[in-house]
Amino acid sequence: MRKITLARIEGLFHNISVDLNSILDEIPVGIIVLDQERRILLMNQVLEVLLGVSRSKVMGLPCLYVLRSRLCFENCPFLNPKKESESVSSTSDIITWERELVPVRITSSAIKHTPQKALGYLVIVEDLRSLHKPGETENRAYSFGQLIGRSPQMEKIFQLLPFLAESNSSVLITGETGTGKDLVAEAIHRASNRAQGPFIKVNCGALPETLLESEIFGHKRGAFTGATENKPGRFRLAHNGTLYLTEIGDLPVSLQVKLLTFLDDKIVYPLGSTKGFHADVRVIAATHRNLEQMVKEGTFREDLLFRLNVVRIHLPPLRERGGDIRMLLDHFLNVFKRKLRKNIKGFSSRTFDLLQEYYYPGNVRELRNIVEYAVTICEGSKILPKHLPAYLSDMKEPSTPYLAKPEVPFQPETSSEDLADREEMETWSSMEKRLILQALVKAKGRRIKAAELLGWGRSTLWRKMKQYGID
Repeated sequence: MRKITLARIEGLFHNISVDLNSILDEIPVGIIVLDQERRILLMNQVLEVLLGVSRSKVMGLPCLYVLRSRLCFENCPFLNPKKESESVSSTSDIITWERELVPVRITSSAIKHTPQKALGYLVIVEDLRSLHKPGETENRAYSFGQLIGRSPQMEKIFQLLPFLAESNSSVLITGETGTGKDLVAEAIHRASNRAQGPFIKVNCGALPETLLESEIFGHKRGAFTGATENKPGRFRLAHNGTLYLTEIGDLPVSLQVKLLTFLDDKIVYPLGSTKGFHADVRVIAATHRNLEQMVKEGTFREDLLFRLNVVRIHLPPLRERGGDIRMLLDHFLNVFKRKLRKNIKGFSSRTFDLLQEYYYPGNVRELRNIVEYAVTICEGSKILPKHLPAYLSDMKEPSTPYLAKPEVPFQPETSSEDLADREEMETWSSMEKRLILQALVKAKGRRIKAAELLGWGRSTLWRKMKQYGID
């Protein structure tokens, strides 16, 4: 495999040679240069980010193995001698090295030494994900990007996001795990004037401190043992785009200082370098932690919190979003039945009761996984309780996941046929109400004791008693 080509341009600026790689890196679309055998000679940073692979790993590889586009197999322009003489532009897709299918526009042309002889090829790759697809969202009410909902909390967020997209201010997204923080960050980027630029995500809790500093800020060759070449870092890769720092609460204190420095002066200092560079990057951070509490404990810098918290978006847990559960169930059912080519009409009333009453500690992500599982194993026209994950029958709160089951009589279902036949009989709500009454009787009316018997928190018991009209 070849090393990165140190290509230079001679004669363009009098007697000064210019680094071709640095010029290509400033172009906001993906670019690769191929030799006559369609092997990669040069690749710019934009395409490196889009593909999710370091260019040092793909130098010398055939274009087919790197882009992995449908166009490569169906109508490669370089395999048609008639098309070598002209520029060809086609809409297709590529498979990134993270196995994501990305729609792109690929424009290719020959690099010629003479009118008849091609020395190599130039390929331009444009990411089309930011372009609006007709009918994708206009016909879908109560949505913004990939977010959907109609609860008052979500409507307020939908009204706020377009204004945030027009700003370059730092954004802090908070909320429990699975509430959709990643979707909000990407939606802000896609709706902003940075949409054509890169959207770079870094999980601050995924790497040890030494590797994380190099990953975010980059390093110079020789900065530490094993640093055999320069690494640009995520800030440089996100130039003219957005850097999304998820799990910002896990960022080590030493790196918090370095991030604060960037937010103040927009200068990035790679590890092992005294010379910084300016990066035009918008920072969006997200966490499920209580940063204010971490500030009191001394594990998170207060000045960094102030700089990140210019605008805060708090995503409510699914259990507080009311009717959104039904909307999300229908949405994911339609998504997965199309994906898996299943002819499923909907949920049985019994199944729907179970899904409505469940607490969803994993929020929207957990709901999505439940529906995907149910659609996968369902062979009929309706999703029945037997198609749901077995743990749903426990109906436990996340705050007490390991408490023993309440010592209250409960008769489990015995057969799938009985479940379908008894859909119009006793619902989960009536069974749960009976369980609460039995626990109160056993606890002699003491609500705290009844909550312990049921394995619930006190607030949950009081809420459900109010729901069922139990005085």
